[in-house]
Amino acid sequence: MALGERIGALLRPGDVVLLRGDLGSGKTVFVRGVCRAFGCADRVRSPSFVLVREYEGRERIFHIDLYRLTGPGDWPNLGVEDRMAQGVALVEWGERIAGLYAGSSLDVELRPGRAETDRVVALRWRDPRIALLKGTR
Repeated sequence: MALGERIGALLRPGDVVLLRGDLGSGKTVFVRGVCRAFGCADRVRSPSFVLVREYEGRERIFHIDLYRLTGPGDWPNLGVEDRMAQGVALVEWGERIAGLYAGSSLDVELRPGRAETDRVVALRWRDPRIALLKGTR
C-alpha cells in the first residue's frame, strides 16, 4: 500500500498503470494505496465482477479488472478507454492489454516475497518520473 501511495503522488490524468501478479499478490492493495494518495473517500474493492470501478479524489481513478476477459479484443467492449484521459487507469491483469499500451504505461509486477506479507515489486516505466522512485523500499 505504501508503494501505491508513493506512485499515486506521481500520477496524472491519462496515465495507465498495468498491474501484473497472481491472485492474492497485492494488486488491489496497491490500488488502495494509489487511491489514498488521491484522497479517495470510497472503500476500494476489487472490480472482479463489475470489471470497472470509478473513484473520485484529486483526480478520477478507473480501477479495471481484466481477469474475466478472454483477450485484448474484449477491451473496447468495456467502454472505458475513451474516458481514461479524464483520470488515471489502474488495470489489474494488465498483461492482457499490454500490447495496446507498450511503452506508455507504468508496468507494476507483484510477486510473493519470503515472508507471507512480503512482496517483490518490479517497475517498468518509460517516463522520467520513475527516477523519483529510486531507493523505494
